[in-house]
Amino acid sequence: MTGSVKGYYRYTDIWFKWPEQKDVGPEAAEAIKAVLAHDALCSNENPLHIDGVDGAQLFIGTLKSGENRILFSSKQVEYIRYWVHAMRLTESLAPLPHSNCLLRDQDLRGVCPQVFKTGGDLKIASKQIGKNNKSIKKSNDPPLTFRRNTFERVRSLWQGKVGVWCAVDFEAWELDHRLITEFGWSLIRWEDGKEVQQEGHLIVKEHRLYTNSVYVRGNRDNYKHGVSEIVTKKDFKDRVQKLFHDLKSNDSVFLVFHDANEDIKYLRSSMVEVDLTGLSYTLPSGSSPQNDIFVVDTVDLFGGLQGEGNSSRGLEQVCNQLGLNPEFMHNAGNDAHYTLAACKEMANGDAVDLQRDKRWPGQTVPGTLRVDIDALDDEDAPESDDLEEIYQKALN
Repeated sequence: MTGSVKGYYRYTDIWFKWPEQKDVGPEAAEAIKAVLAHDALCSNENPLHIDGVDGAQLFIGTLKSGENRILFSSKQVEYIRYWVHAMRLTESLAPLPHSNCLLRDQDLRGVCPQVFKTGGDLKIASKQIGKNNKSIKKSNDPPLTFRRNTFERVRSLWQGKVGVWCAVDFEAWELDHRLITEFGWSLIRWEDGKEVQQEGHLIVKEHRLYTNSVYVRGNRDNYKHGVSEIVTKKDFKDRVQKLFHDLKSNDSVFLVFHDANEDIKYLRSSMVEVDLTGLSYTLPSGSSPQNDIFVVDTVDLFGGLQGEGNSSRGLEQVCNQLGLNPEFMHNAGNDAHYTLAACKEMANGDAVDLQRDKRWPGQTVPGTLRVDIDALDDEDAPESDDLEEIYQKALN
């Protein structure tokens, strides 16, 4: 296919409304519907088929309201017009869909490719998205809408291999959170389209005697993704500052946290003093952001996925629900590793509603977008993450 994407059309508009336009004759209408029928569209023989893709690659777009739509790109629609004419299925070139059917980037919060392997998958997804959109209209839940939109924006940026993604985590003494004991990081970038990952774990030499065992079980000496480095307080500050200096050399940086507020406080503390000029909590709407640092919080991503606008799940619970099987949590290096792994697991997957239904089939509470995660967990007792959160609130 040649040409550029000028916008997107709703799948339903192309399937139902375009063939019914008065300026589209019966011959063109029949040809369009035949080539875009569910099963035909997902066939490897379809003119829109992309080599190496098993099925039909369409798009999922998120409207300003938070509702989702299955979309064709304008490029795909234009190609179909020319293809049916080139195949002599029509005597003349079919007209474009009416301009009021076109959705431009400014009409959408985000767009991401979505592959449908079979016509049946496409039908099921279309029905499920329609059902979910009705729930969104009824929910009147702005926090959930924000989280769902964030989820789709992150998917689009990650799958577009935009920028550098770096998860960071601090550990501090549970009886005085001003005493930072560890720092961990895990970053992913792309070189020639291939994923490159780097990770590390620093331990503050002067604070080694401060151990956690009352509210959380510390695992300072159980870093499982490399070799821990023991450094002085001065070197600790220098190393963290250098990491951020190097990150800023990239056009765009996505800092990934699990509950960003605490770690950002540590970054700004006297022990670290990282320059966070340009830090933005608003993710970019374009595909090529430059010279900015953006906050991505896996608390929000998982909340959007499970359909809760205000919940704050612990990292261990999130990782378990995503099938990541975390080990030795409350080690800053391990926590950074699993924070980025959780982000990647969600961002690499399907659109939010399709992904939720695949992860927890039949578990969505009727009439809502919410999966009752607590009911799925085997343990009734609060996690250590929850206990630490309680203690942090008490300190504050």
